[in-house]
Amino acid sequence: MLEKVPPLHPSITVSEQCITDDLDRLLALLPERLQVCLAAPERRADLLEVVLDLGRLPAARYADRTEDLGDQPVSSDDLQGVIERLGPFGGDNRAGIERTLHRISAVRNRSGRVIGLTCRVGRAVFGTVAMVRDLLDTGESLLLLGRPGVGKTTALREIARVLADDLGRRVMVIDTSNEIAGDGDIPHPAIGRARRLQVARPQLQHRVMIEAVENHMPEVIVIDEIGTEQEAHAARTIAERGVQLVATAHGNALANLVRNPTLSDLVGGVQAVTLGDDEARRRGSQKAVLERAAQPTFPLAVEMHSRSRWMVHGDVAATVDQLLRGQSSAPEVRSVGPDGVLVVERPTLQGPRRGGPKRPPLAAEVVPLPAPATAPERPLRVFCCGIAPRLVLQAARMRRWPVQLTDELLRADAVLAGRHQLGRHPELRKRARDGAVPIHVIKADSLPQVQRALERLLRRHGEAEIAQGV
Repeated sequence: MLEKVPPLHPSITVSEQCITDDLDRLLALLPERLQVCLAAPERRADLLEVVLDLGRLPAARYADRTEDLGDQPVSSDDLQGVIERLGPFGGDNRAGIERTLHRISAVRNRSGRVIGLTCRVGRAVFGTVAMVRDLLDTGESLLLLGRPGVGKTTALREIARVLADDLGRRVMVIDTSNEIAGDGDIPHPAIGRARRLQVARPQLQHRVMIEAVENHMPEVIVIDEIGTEQEAHAARTIAERGVQLVATAHGNALANLVRNPTLSDLVGGVQAVTLGDDEARRRGSQKAVLERAAQPTFPLAVEMHSRSRWMVHGDVAATVDQLLRGQSSAPEVRSVGPDGVLVVERPTLQGPRRGGPKRPPLAAEVVPLPAPATAPERPLRVFCCGIAPRLVLQAARMRRWPVQLTDELLRADAVLAGRHQLGRHPELRKRARDGAVPIHVIKADSLPQVQRALERLLRRHGEAEIAQGV
């Protein structure tokens, strides 16, 4: 059983939140009789969306119920009146209201005529990021999972603001449907100083992801709804370049992603492996088994089961390995108590029980999470020559070192090179010497060698910053 850590600082609370929704601008689109129905404060509070279907009664949806609005069915004139007040619909049948976070989605018949509208309320919620603030400070890529409507995009929006404003990082938001930063050319203030790239068509989202890295030098890329194999491949390409990713994907749990052939690469992918006789006996399994194919694109994952209860996987690789071997995972459960205090339930380690492996029990305790970083040190930028970038990233993740890869030699703090490869690039040595970029040479392209090299480079990098008064 894990020992309880004594509190090092006051408990983290998430009770102080400021919610902005510009609800009046959304309701102004609706027919006047529906505006009257939604005028009461109790009907406006916690409103999720208004549904208008031709020939049916309009409905207001809330988290726990659905209410009809009046007794008059929706007519073609009602739908046309709403459409005329909107901008054009995009390729994903979505439209918005300029400088708001609301989203209006169309339902069309086979001839393309709009026969229904879903008017979703967009809200900026400040404060909920305290649930995973310590994960943002690590600099590792984070994946948010959850069913539609659980608040993934709202959390993503707040994470982008915290990374840009509080942690001072260069954040680029890939906004496919203008849902994260709102409609129009000016982003909504909810994303803070983060920049936004719009996507002309949803099919081009993966290209815009790569464009963001190549053209705008981001330290963090935020993207909503990774859903295709091309987008999953683009995410891996970005992560291999040393850029932190924060993204969402549909799925109730990490196990859903492992079984999804389109998106399984986000958590390392799955491959069939044939074991030898001795290894199969040692594991007590068949010779043909499924194993993780590579390191996960996202080392961290959060399952959002509700707006106030999240499950955190601090080591996605280990969790996927357990799932593929038929074992149950035991993520860390974070929830908000009645007094607004963040409560963390961590699994207790116990011996095996009769009847096979079971999910480890959870011990509820108020765990002191690391204090949020306000002025993080500048990461060590490394240019690789003959060294696999994945080894540098793996070493940095294992030790939680502030290391970032760069493709530009003159922007690097150091060059990490293999002994034999460096001799084949005399021009690189000349450019590094002219730009005063130190070169660190290692004998072999192996993880232990890379770890020792990074440790020495980080020590020199820290001494140089102290000397410069950084």
